[in-house]
Amino acid sequence: MATFLHRLGRGAFRRRWLILLLWAVVLGVAGAAAAGSGGSGNSNITLPGIEAQKAYDVLGEKYPAANADGASVRVVVRAPDGQKLAADEPRAEVSSLLKDVRASSPRVASVADPFRARTISADGTTGYAQVTYKTKPAELTDTDHSRLDDALDAARGQGLTVEASGSALAPAEASSSSEAIGFVLGALILIVTFGSFIAAGMPLLTALLGVGITMSAITALTTALDLNSSTSSLATMLGIAVGIDYSLFIVSRYRSERALGHDAREAAARANGTAGSAVVFAGLTVVIALVGLAVVNLPILTAMGMAAAGAVVVAVLVAVTLVPALLAFAPERVLGRPSRKKSAGSKDTGTKPPLAERWAAFVLRRPWKVLLCAVLGLGVIALPATRLELGLPDDSTKPTSTTERKAYDMLAESFGPGFNGPLTLVVSGSDPAVTKSAVGQLDDSVKDVKDVATVAPATYNPAGDTAMVTLVPKSSPASEATKDLVHTIRDQAKGVQTDTGAQAMVTGTTAMNIDVAAKFADAIIPYLALVVGLAFLVLILVFRSILVPLKAALGFLLSVLASLGAVVAVFQWGWLGDLFGLETTGPIMSLMPILLVGIVFGLAMDYQVFLVTRIREAYVHGADPRQAVTEGFRHSGKVVIAAALIMTGVFAGFIGGDDAMIKSLGFGLAIGVVFDAFVVRMTIVPAVLALLGRRAWALPGWLDRRLPHVDVEGENLDSTVPAVREPAHREADTAPTR
Repeated sequence: MATFLHRLGRGAFRRRWLILLLWAVVLGVAGAAAAGSGGSGNSNITLPGIEAQKAYDVLGEKYPAANADGASVRVVVRAPDGQKLAADEPRAEVSSLLKDVRASSPRVASVADPFRARTISADGTTGYAQVTYKTKPAELTDTDHSRLDDALDAARGQGLTVEASGSALAPAEASSSSEAIGFVLGALILIVTFGSFIAAGMPLLTALLGVGITMSAITALTTALDLNSSTSSLATMLGIAVGIDYSLFIVSRYRSERALGHDAREAAARANGTAGSAVVFAGLTVVIALVGLAVVNLPILTAMGMAAAGAVVVAVLVAVTLVPALLAFAPERVLGRPSRKKSAGSKDTGTKPPLAERWAAFVLRRPWKVLLCAVLGLGVIALPATRLELGLPDDSTKPTSTTERKAYDMLAESFGPGFNGPLTLVVSGSDPAVTKSAVGQLDDSVKDVKDVATVAPATYNPAGDTAMVTLVPKSSPASEATKDLVHTIRDQAKGVQTDTGAQAMVTGTTAMNIDVAAKFADAIIPYLALVVGLAFLVLILVFRSILVPLKAALGFLLSVLASLGAVVAVFQWGWLGDLFGLETTGPIMSLMPILLVGIVFGLAMDYQVFLVTRIREAYVHGADPRQAVTEGFRHSGKVVIAAALIMTGVFAGFIGGDDAMIKSLGFGLAIGVVFDAFVVRMTIVPAVLALLGRRAWALPGWLDRRLPHVDVEGENLDSTVPAVREPAHREADTAPTR
């Protein structure tokens, strides 16, 4: 591997204009394909394998009109203090409001009068009007949204309390401030790390190129493959992350090779052969984690994982081909002024060792104490993860300042906590008689359940073989009582099916949330086993060791559990909530643990490969185990710290958003990178390697003979490629290697 990438790096350095042109052509072709795709994908999410989705599919088939995907909004109104909505003045104001809403857009299909629809609370103070549209939410214009807002504001001006929720409301504006802040922060960290604007700009440039190609390709395929419109979100995040990391590592290694006296071309080739090999295998472990998302068996998550894996593959290809070519354009300026003065290869004497090397020396002096403190600390932080509760975002998780949250609270106060999460019972039989008998039996049984508030009369489809029954719980949608109610009704439905032969299922937003949370909870262990197991095999091949990959896997599990514990403590329990601007607490988004595991695992393996390959390289070149650790930290510690700080800053930018779910994901990713990079890789790893000594690099003879030798450390380069040094008096530029 190292020899192949060495030749690739030399060729890219020599033919820099050709490589640059080829990548420009790839970007142009992908951009043209994206521009001609003519679509933005669908916004439908299917969740196969769960009962709520099966019931929803039956409704879509038997009640096509009732399940149209048109936009809707629920307008909630409350009379002034001390008045009833039925009084003359409030009733006239409600009528005026409904008229304004109906006139707000030609796309409005219907507006239900709360007095005729009997959607007035028992105390007469609050009611709601259901508004439906002829078009999908994405097809509503800014004018539609603004005129709806004007209608609501006009009613508020007349003394009514008016709030609204639903898909017809204007979507929250997507802010790119967090990405921009992350890029600026990343640029500053790279400038400080390298002391060169050119060296700092290369990782950012290559990351942008890789993400641009990937996003264009995904956009082009979105319409053709009918992908979900959110498919590219994970690819964007990870494409930027690994794109910066991979280029950063190769550029840093190039600077080290120049400091050893190699000329520019040979330094670029050797950087590609050694650091590039680490990049390839680090990318492979990330791809394993992302492709492994398919085990959850959710099409949207599988598509997101495949798209993100594609972004990682592109980032690897850009790093091992374009970075050597870019180095050829500025072989000296990428070194920075201090490095250029030392280009003759002389070592520093009397200077203070780098911070990472001093930290490694501290750990090596007291490995047992450091190891116990780090493991116990992460273990304590991980404890709240045992109380993890999963759910999907709804209006109850929005900030209290939003109209959706205010509407949710008004309905809960006036109609009961369960009103915001009704359950839909779908009964389907072979003929109308069977269905009617099953509905009667199920209706009698659910009315006796203590947590049921109301049960609406059944609504039959035109053929009469399918019925839909709406049930309102007494408890709130996210409560344990509602979850128990869903399970109780499903148990009763099985009995009805046994007695009558009709299929009875429970769906609705609340049931869907419960099923999805259970599906993700069931998938997390198989997913962890798959990605950690496959990565373990890859790392055995890379490090030719059993204990080092085992330590890497256990360290990752510790860091991700600590991250989940921190998320639970802050966003589920509310600890330090004011510090993060958290207005409400609740269950953790069902998708978050899987995404956290996948992304943090990918970055953790990056840091593991980058750091430990340099340690092993020193070891195979003759250093003793402790000296190898010191050498690895001297050369790669600063790079890992810089990469971790950049990713922490990028992810932390999402904590400043308004949405609690986005906050939790940003917080989880940021704290996950901190735990894994600084506690596991920079602390636990050197402590364990110091305690294991030479045993860390031991491999059974029978396995050693069967494993292919990939030479990630570039051990064969010294024997197959002559080491070309620069004369001390000569300025190293693009001089060819002999």
